[in-house]
Amino acid sequence: MLRWDEPPEGPVLVLLDQTRLPAEEVELVCTDAPALVEAIRALAVRGAPLLGIAGAYGVALAAVRGFDVDDAARALAGARPTAVNLAVGVRRAQAAYRAVLSGGGDQKQAAGAALAAARALHREDAEASARMAEHGLALLDELLPGGGHRILTHCNTGSLVSGGEGTAFAVALAAHRAGQLRRLWVDETRPLLQGARLTAYEAARHGMAYTLLTDNAAGSLFAAGEVDAVLIGADRIAADGSVANKVGSYPLAVLARYHHVPFIVVAPVTTVDPDTPDGASIEVEQRASHEVTEVTAPQVPVAGAEAGGGIPVAPLGTQAYNPAFDVTPPELVTAIVTEVGAVSPVTAEALAELCDRSRQVTI
Repeated sequence: MLRWDEPPEGPVLVLLDQTRLPAEEVELVCTDAPALVEAIRALAVRGAPLLGIAGAYGVALAAVRGFDVDDAARALAGARPTAVNLAVGVRRAQAAYRAVLSGGGDQKQAAGAALAAARALHREDAEASARMAEHGLALLDELLPGGGHRILTHCNTGSLVSGGEGTAFAVALAAHRAGQLRRLWVDETRPLLQGARLTAYEAARHGMAYTLLTDNAAGSLFAAGEVDAVLIGADRIAADGSVANKVGSYPLAVLARYHHVPFIVVAPVTTVDPDTPDGASIEVEQRASHEVTEVTAPQVPVAGAEAGGGIPVAPLGTQAYNPAFDVTPPELVTAIVTEVGAVSPVTAEALAELCDRSRQVTI
């Protein structure tokens, strides 16, 4: 979904434009950090783990092309404030760059170090994805013995957001491959339909049994006893275990608790932010009103359209409340699954111990 390329005219970062899916598979070519920042803000590249990888490559791109690395890092890290992985990836490549310069290396060597850091992060994320799938499937088998899982998921958490096969989607895919997935329920995920456009696209490509539903149909699905577990990803996990994820996740957690259904979050350890103490401290990105007041078909240009380029579905001038994320408190989360294991029940102490274990493994 993302690759570093070196054509004769100079290094570039090539992205699969997720705004054009599922109708078209179109690549975007970023020649500098500002182009990547715009791609991130437009959601052409999205998803916490992949944003971290993209941020690291963006720093490397600035370094290799001779732009101001610190300026590029600041712009990239601030492109989407809720997703902590983006800043983590940026800092990692920036630190590698600075370490070489402070050690007496030249700019070319420093740029090489930044690129090496980005590539290492890319590899590590693919490995982490595979381990999350293993741990997640083991947890499902423990909570729901006998297989035949009916899993509800929200937004998109597959290979489109990862260096590997994803986070929550990777667990569902592992269940599918093990013959233990009866049905993947896919929330369409309004207002930008990442579930309908992206998760259904990935599920179809893997031959999974899936069904799409509107977000507000989930309650009926729970009431009918058709959901065995909810699996979602995360864009930031606070130190107390509060989980910020695509808006619409918190209502699913409330429904899951009422209906006694496990609500499981799958995310790499890098998504846990010990510097964010609790859910109230998470900055939730507010997005433009036109994403709600217009409907856009990605592959169909609309003549004379303004704002987001879509078809208006609300009166002109309507203001919309459009948070990109909501926050689920830890008491509604059955477990958090990471590449180093699962935490259940979710507490600040258990999360801190998990992060310490991850650092020891890394070292």
